[in-house]
Amino acid sequence: MTNRPHPARGYLFIAAATFFWGFSATLGRAVFTGRLFAGGHGLRPIAPLILAQSRTTIALLIILPILLLKGRSSLRVRSSSHLLQFFLLGILGLAASNYFYYFAIQKTSVATAIVLQYVAPVWVLLYMLARRLQRPTLRRISAVVLAVLGCGLAVGELAARRELPWLMISGIRFNTLGVVAAELAAISFAFYNVYGQHLLQIYQRWTVLVYSLLGAAVFWQLVNPPWKVIAQHYSGGQWLFMAVFAITSMLVPFSLYFTGLQHLDPTRAIVTACLEPVWAILLTALILGELVSPMQVVGIVVVLSATILVQRPERQDRREPLIAVEPIE
Repeated sequence: MTNRPHPARGYLFIAAATFFWGFSATLGRAVFTGRLFAGGHGLRPIAPLILAQSRTTIALLIILPILLLKGRSSLRVRSSSHLLQFFLLGILGLAASNYFYYFAIQKTSVATAIVLQYVAPVWVLLYMLARRLQRPTLRRISAVVLAVLGCGLAVGELAARRELPWLMISGIRFNTLGVVAAELAAISFAFYNVYGQHLLQIYQRWTVLVYSLLGAAVFWQLVNPPWKVIAQHYSGGQWLFMAVFAITSMLVPFSLYFTGLQHLDPTRAIVTACLEPVWAILLTALILGELVSPMQVVGIVVVLSATILVQRPERQDRREPLIAVEPIE
């Protein structure tokens, strides 16, 4: 029996994943700015690097015992070469996208990093076209362009003008290292969409998730050893926040995202992922009371239009990959 793709289901799974990413971005913003409270006191800000490391490691420590209790079928790997592929997905995909994204934030700004990272749909589309895995249809290209444009409008990095060109870049904090890091984050993001779907055609999502988390966790221990984390003397409230953050920003959304990748091709998946800044803006406005400008509303509408456009069925191209492989149980 084969697994048949169900695009509408994949769209909903990835949209749900972006909701959790948007929610965790709001939580991260709250803790960065000291607006998150525990026990009546504001939590001391936690460095973005520690958040990126802790969410991967804690997520692994949660899911691994659960899978062991359910049985070892989810931990069965065919060969050492597949294990290496999982580690590549975790290091070059999950860990690298987080690391370069936060580094870009440090060197530029959150908005600039988001805009540059969400050029990732362009990289995915170029890869799929170069490999002749997809056709360069007007609908696909339009959806990718709209998604990138919508993200720029939504985070306030693009402004409208009354004369040509009607859009201009505003608020960009240019820093060479920051821009390079943001684009490396975009490439890493694109990589785990393409490579993640490849592995999901061979293994079930829990296997892909746990071993990619393991690869990312090992990477983080080398970058920032445990004794450096312990030396920060984080409070119980901060550790509780990091545990909740690991669940809402890593464990739940990535399990949803990998499920969605079983039903969508990488281009559709990554365009749908552009809903993340939309959720982040809406939830930040709702929870933290930050205002949403009319231009951000336009950006949100453009992103939504892109995600709907890219999901519309096209005439099947025999060269495009189908998900028709039974994952290893």
